[in-house]
Amino acid sequence: MDDDRLITARFRIHLVPAVLALANPPWQRDVWLDPSTFENLDHIFHTLFDDFCDADHPERYLGIGLRTEEEVTLMRQLGAALETARAQAPNDADAEYLRADSWPQVVAIAGRLAQVMTAHDLRELLALHEARVASEAAA
Repeated sequence: MDDDRLITARFRIHLVPAVLALANPPWQRDVWLDPSTFENLDHIFHTLFDDFCDADHPERYLGIGLRTEEEVTLMRQLGAALETARAQAPNDADAEYLRADSWPQVVAIAGRLAQVMTAHDLRELLALHEARVASEAAA
């Protein structure tokens, strides 16, 4: 695996689960609202806005954590939807976010982005497998 693919994989191992969590309301209720669990919405915000992407300006992460322009566009939409929800959660509590009028839009955009990212990752995995098989056959 070349260095660029490795960097992308290392970013996506954090990004994809964060997006999947945003797309899954039962997970949100079961995990984020349980004070005994590590993961909460703050963790998701740090992943998407600070640590592994900048959902406000995701184009900088094209080729790093995001594979395509479609992912960039959807991440930007997700960032805007999350900011709208943040404005509707004045105490910044996870339960407030989940009750926000805009939360269904967050879930919908995250669902689409999760589908796109997963499809791209599976294509990449298949390409890596096919390259390995071809290399072994040539040897």
